[in-house]
Order: sequence, then structure tokens, then C-alpha cells
Amino acid sequence: MLRAAGVGVGDEVVVPAFGNVEVAEAVTLAGALPVFADIDPLTYCIDPGAVEAAVTSRTAAVVAVHRFGRRADIGRLHALGQRQGLLMLEQGESEAPHDEIAQRRQRAAYLDAKLKGVRTPDGGDGHTYQQYVVRVPGNGRPDRDAFARALRAKGVECRVPVKTPVHRLPEFRRCVSLPETELAADETLALPVDAALTKREMQRIVSACNALGGLLQPAF
Repeated sequence: MLRAAGVGVGDEVVVPAFGNVEVAEAVTLAGALPVFADIDPLTYCIDPGAVEAAVTSRTAAVVAVHRFGRRADIGRLHALGQRQGLLMLEQGESEAPHDEIAQRRQRAAYLDAKLKGVRTPDGGDGHTYQQYVVRVPGNGRPDRDAFARALRAKGVECRVPVKTPVHRLPEFRRCVSLPETELAADETLALPVDAALTKREMQRIVSACNALGGLLQPAF
């Protein structure tokens, strides 16, 4: 898609570093240079303000990736693209049936109301909860990872959505400041909200999470 749009050697393409290594790889395959911009901490999508700050005379395109069921701020990004003469591309997520999304939203609302000690996701407009991503605050990665291990020991499936931001991978290592990306990589944890989960299973998730509040106290 990038090559077809005329993006190639000598061009820069602004991309997020929070997950989606294949986006940076596609830029490289086109012969261009991926430039990483920070994310909005509420949506986990690329932040339009950070994109604007990353634009140079070599910037040819921006790739916005929709994350976890939240959409990037395409309105602001397209406006920026029109002002700067940039190609704007989107990478979406697979669409789920409407009834499945409705059930996910129902389970997400239950978790929003019941969970304590973790920061629940900002629902926002149109969130489809492809993943229900909470923040485990405190000292960063050790607390989040200890929390995840404790949940798994109680039979609750959970996963770290982004273990290493793309700009920290050896093949894309950049000396760039992306504080929201790195904090999100350290704190985020995806909890199950599958449509198949029973009420008893949802109660077990809440019980297991809320019993671990001691892990969330920051050390001094």
C-alpha cells in the first residue's frame, strides 16, 4: 500500500511504537524510514499532537492503528494530513458481530463497576472492547507482572498486550522519548471479556483482582 502510494526511499512515515511491529516492517520494506510518535494514554492510539511534532520535510505518510476496540482520532489526523500534504493510512481491527460486541460491552461495564485498585479503560465513544485493558499502577513492570502471575495462579487468563514497544526492539531501536508508550507497556494488562464468559467467571475475575490490592502500593 505504501509503495503503491509512492512512498519509498528517502521518505519518512510516522507510526506508533505501541505494538504492531508489522507496521514499522512495512515502512522499511517500502524503503522508507519509520518515525515513532507517542500515544494518547486513554485510547492507546497514536496521538495527533505527537504526530505533528514528529513531522519533518521528509515525512510522506502517517499510519494510525486502532487499538483494543478504540479508534484513533482520525478527524484530527486527516486535518493534519491536509495541512501538511501527508498521506493518512489506517490499520483497523477485525470486526466482530454486533451481538458479540454488545456482550463484550456488557461484561466491560460489569468490570468497570466492580474492579478496585486498577485503572479501568476509558470507554469512550464506540469502544468495542476487542481487549479490556486495565492499568496496574505503582512501580511499573514488576508490579504489573506480579499482578498477572497472581491472577493466573487463581485461574484467571490475562495477557500483557505489548511487552516491548517497537522503538525498543533491536531492529528498530531509536533514541526517542515516548513516555506514554513506555508507561503503557509497563502498566497495561488485558483481562478477559469474552462473550462466552459466565456471570460466575466474571465474579471470579473481579474477586481475584480485588484481592491483590497490596501489590498496587508504590514502594518508597
